[in-house]
Amino acid sequence: MLIDTFGRVATDLRVSLTDRCNLRCTYCMPEEGLQWLAKPELLTDDEIVRLVHIAVTELGVEEVRFTGGEPLLRPGLVSVVERCASLEPRPRLSLTTNGIGLERTATALRDAGLDRVNVSLDTLDPEVFQRMTRRKRHADVLRGLAAARTAGLTPVKVNAVLMPGLNDAEAPDLLAWALENDYELRFIEQMPLDAQHGWKREGMITAGDILASLRTRFTLTAEGEDERGSAPAERWLVDGGPQRVGVIASVTRPFCRACDRTRLTADGQVRTCLFATEESDLRGAMRSGADDATVAGLWRTAMWGKKAGAGIDDPSFIQPDRPMSAIGG
Repeated sequence: MLIDTFGRVATDLRVSLTDRCNLRCTYCMPEEGLQWLAKPELLTDDEIVRLVHIAVTELGVEEVRFTGGEPLLRPGLVSVVERCASLEPRPRLSLTTNGIGLERTATALRDAGLDRVNVSLDTLDPEVFQRMTRRKRHADVLRGLAAARTAGLTPVKVNAVLMPGLNDAEAPDLLAWALENDYELRFIEQMPLDAQHGWKREGMITAGDILASLRTRFTLTAEGEDERGSAPAERWLVDGGPQRVGVIASVTRPFCRACDRTRLTADGQVRTCLFATEESDLRGAMRSGADDATVAGLWRTAMWGKKAGAGIDDPSFIQPDRPMSAIGG
């Protein structure tokens, strides 16, 4: 079990498969990209599967989400999914992706054992997409979403970040489109995890802003806390349901008290929180010959020290050195 001093139990593992990405989203990284991890620094496929095995069989993890960077850039992704799907007890397996390449891999991922996907799409306008991502790949994302739905990787969730002066007026249109296509839309507040450290609280689009915009066109009925559980998104029934929309308000409405996550970076570091400034090295332990029990013990120790909250509202908050692409979404 991965328990901390506040009694929270981590059962949800986020595994970053790579820090590389084929987009250059303005809220994540500069146009020229970043200094990527060298291949020897990355966990191998065998090391990833071993750590997932330890998490599932020794530490009580029930759900594994593969992230990046962009996880579809990992050559061994389908094999990693298949091997993790064969573990006992079998974890629920999901993938967070920008959708580029999903059109050709969705069926193979489903057959390997992937259960569902989250796809990032911030706008319905191809020109705005190019401005936000610095790439002309909007149509690829739409085809990837459709392929995931056809393959049965459901519910297909769409993650959208609203940025002032770019797509901040699109919330109602995005929701109408998601409802029409049977996608579950989740808006995510922009977080201080950009490589440029350009995030400004006073300029961000908040959960309150998003909900006010949506209510100009839709009737939203809040789900209860019992329905939410430890999920990061607050959810609302749209026009009486059953379809829903979610908002992940990591900045203005943090969900730290119910957090059930533990994270592995692509180079094998345990992070207790997206905004943590400390890491614990499992890759080094494995490569030094540590057995599974020792690695599990290091993981337990790391999670035991998890802080009560991310501290974004504290004036002393310090943005992590690693950006989102290096941590894993």
